[in-house]
Amino acid sequence: MTNPLRVAVAEDEPMNQRRLLRLLQECGCEVVATFGNGLEVEEWLGTNPEVDALFLDIQMPGLDGMSLRASIDPDLPVVFVTAYAEHAVEAFSLDAVDFLLKPVTTDRLVKSLAKIRRALGQRRDGGRSAPVTRYPVNAGTGVVFMELSRTAYFEVEEQVVWAFAGERFRTKWKTLGEVEAFFPDAGLLRIHRHLLIRPEAVLGIRSSGGGSRVMVRMIGGVELEASRGATPKLKAALRIE
Repeated sequence: MTNPLRVAVAEDEPMNQRRLLRLLQECGCEVVATFGNGLEVEEWLGTNPEVDALFLDIQMPGLDGMSLRASIDPDLPVVFVTAYAEHAVEAFSLDAVDFLLKPVTTDRLVKSLAKIRRALGQRRDGGRSAPVTRYPVNAGTGVVFMELSRTAYFEVEEQVVWAFAGERFRTKWKTLGEVEAFFPDAGLLRIHRHLLIRPEAVLGIRSSGGGSRVMVRMIGGVELEASRGATPKLKAALRIE
């Protein structure tokens, strides 16, 4: 299991801060500090904390996110979070890893976390980064490593993620966001809030319930129901018009 990303968040709006913290934690991150203005972040960074990345609001009291980015270690990955799309060009000119528009969604956050991991990996090994192809599952008092290529789908039940690879295996993950962050380039697809599939393991799809539902047949014969919202993305991933 990869170590969780240690992140800090600077956001002066309490509701936005709570939402972002919840999403980060659901994606397996460790939030090591939160702040309401940029000056607090600048002072905190002066203590050399162990942090992998910063999520910065742009418009903050004291010191705005852009000015803060320009004053800190350029190698520290920064993701800007704002309600204003017009800041994007300036954000990337400051070598931001990513730029998120509020309200932040899980899918978009997962992509940002993948970018952070790539940036950290390139900094550690000079740009060489081998893709992750297997993951640990419980086996008695220990673990065994399962190949992603053998896995049809993941399902979360009561904060436990189960992997289905011929049979059901219990993983150490608690959310599907953690799975997506672990395999950022695998093309895994959410077809329901509790289901994450590997598109290559799909045998076919069919309409059900008078055409109001789509059932997805996976390797092994099991059928899974896709949500209405996920169906267009599913069809696009399978190249079905």
